[in-house]
Amino acid sequence: MSKRRNDLVLATNHEIKVRLHAAKVEEWSYIHIDWLRFTINRRHAPIPSVELLFPEPDGAIDYQAARDGWSQHQIDAAHGEVRARRQRVVNLLRDLPDPDYHASSQAFTLAEEVAEILGKDFTADTLIQKGKDFYRFRIDILRKGHPVGWVGFLASGNGKRKDNQNNTLHVNLEGMACTFAQRGWNDVMANYIEEHRGVITRIDLAADLMDGMDDKGHGDVFQRLFWEYENGLMDHLGHRPDDNLGGDHLSKKKGRSFYLGSRAAGKLTNIYEKGKELFGKEDDSKWIRVELRYGNQKRLLPVDMLRRPADFFAGASEWHASILRELGAQAVPEPVKCEKRVQVQTVAAEVTRNVRWFMNTAGASAVLALKNLPIKLLDSLCDEYAAKLPNRLKKFSLAEIEREYQNVFTKLASGGRASPSFA
Repeated sequence: MSKRRNDLVLATNHEIKVRLHAAKVEEWSYIHIDWLRFTINRRHAPIPSVELLFPEPDGAIDYQAARDGWSQHQIDAAHGEVRARRQRVVNLLRDLPDPDYHASSQAFTLAEEVAEILGKDFTADTLIQKGKDFYRFRIDILRKGHPVGWVGFLASGNGKRKDNQNNTLHVNLEGMACTFAQRGWNDVMANYIEEHRGVITRIDLAADLMDGMDDKGHGDVFQRLFWEYENGLMDHLGHRPDDNLGGDHLSKKKGRSFYLGSRAAGKLTNIYEKGKELFGKEDDSKWIRVELRYGNQKRLLPVDMLRRPADFFAGASEWHASILRELGAQAVPEPVKCEKRVQVQTVAAEVTRNVRWFMNTAGASAVLALKNLPIKLLDSLCDEYAAKLPNRLKKFSLAEIEREYQNVFTKLASGGRASPSFA
């Protein structure tokens, strides 16, 4: 690797450290999302618009040019870039069969909307790339021009996954995307996934002990970890998780890792020397990361994991909760239990979805109607809709819904879980 390349990597790695430290200090974010994957059925995916797929130059360029005193050459170049971008998309989509064209349009729209949730530094690439993970194509999500995620669409083969791949869009956001996303992105993304009935397939929750982890008298952090494992402090519900070692544990000069659980079971914890991973084996920092990786192999991963990562980190085991206590953080432990991979629909879950939609999407319009419509008209509207239920709630009785509705509404309102949705 050239010196210039080394310098670029180090600059990026220092940026990661500064960003994580700022989140911890400014946002009290002791547990952060380090990876996210979710899938949306194409029936519920965002509908692409002509304006989004084929944008025409608009007044925004002229406004910015007048404000910043652009030359005519700069103005022409900006308009030309918009036209060229539009033409690239047109050329790519024109050669696709109609079903593929529709899937690519949905994927591009999804990539655009996810990028906007992440923040102003993120964009959707206009080029269609070769796919990954059984998807035939992908559209990259870029941060400052560099890929940090992607949206996959259409099946890459004719195996047993074909129908599922053809009927879904898959979003994969890597650590760089999650780390540098704008403040509050995880709440907005949670609302977005719920709005489109998405399913989380992987989420990584990371705790960074940048000043190191107490060795508790064992002389070395990893000796402490080995002792805690062997003495049952890492057991969960009477079960001792699988363990695995990485790196040279006799040498403190190389990056070391200690794994708990298994990827196949959908719950894996990696405790490793993050400083050495980022800055090389000569790094003398004490930075330890505890990274909890959840997959949907044996669990349904609730969207609230995005909203309350610390609670779900603490809920993984008593040992995970103790790590939060070392950080000086508080959480209400919430486990993610193993269960069959079927869609679990309860009254509480569906009422919560309905209430959140109302508070995030319809609340402003409802208040406007209540303030401005005559009381007689409001009464007639109540009478008209009193016996009607949203489709997703029709499977439950009115008595069941009424029991849950007020409790859910009060809980969400008091917990600040109804932040304005992405528009």
